[in-house]
Amino acid sequence: MRALALCAAALTLSACGAEPVWAPDEAVAAAHFVAEGPKTITLFTVVNNNSGAGAHSGLLINASERIMFDPAGTWHHPAIPERNDVHYGITDKMVLFYIDYHARETFRVQEQTVTVSPAVAEMVAARAKAYGAVPKAQCANSISSILRDVPGFEDLPSTWFPNKLHDAFAKLPGVVEKEIRDEDADNNHGVLLVQAGEGPK
Repeated sequence: MRALALCAAALTLSACGAEPVWAPDEAVAAAHFVAEGPKTITLFTVVNNNSGAGAHSGLLINASERIMFDPAGTWHHPAIPERNDVHYGITDKMVLFYIDYHARETFRVQEQTVTVSPAVAEMVAARAKAYGAVPKAQCANSISSILRDVPGFEDLPSTWFPNKLHDAFAKLPGVVEKEIRDEDADNNHGVLLVQAGEGPK
């Protein structure tokens, strides 16, 4: 019940509320983006600045293409095709847009990144793509389910709580952490409108 209450409280943010969507093949192919540098897995945790409660979890996967698994999230961009909570074409600009959408006066974003092998990155990407649309209140649970049996992530718990997942992720070898704060107004609908007016690059 506590998990459901936390997620309900974060509805105005993005934690829960996705519906099944399926972008066409041509849109996904056209959006394909390969990021420079090593293959990485990045966990984003959105935290309430007043209570310290975890409000949402998202997973950035830099494999043979960079995708964002945003389970039951509400961030979107017209140039970014989505298939059941997996967003394609995640350029550097789109990563910044994702963070800016979530970070504001009442919420901060915790960013945790680990470098992985290409094989592990592909495994995580495949699992995210196959997971399906995530029901309400299951953002952290879906990510922990995807990661738990992947080499290097076996010690992660099965959890419904973003903060618990964050704390376990922090114990992974070589994790690099960053905190993002923003003083934008709490109503972030306007952020999406502004972002929609800009291209993906």
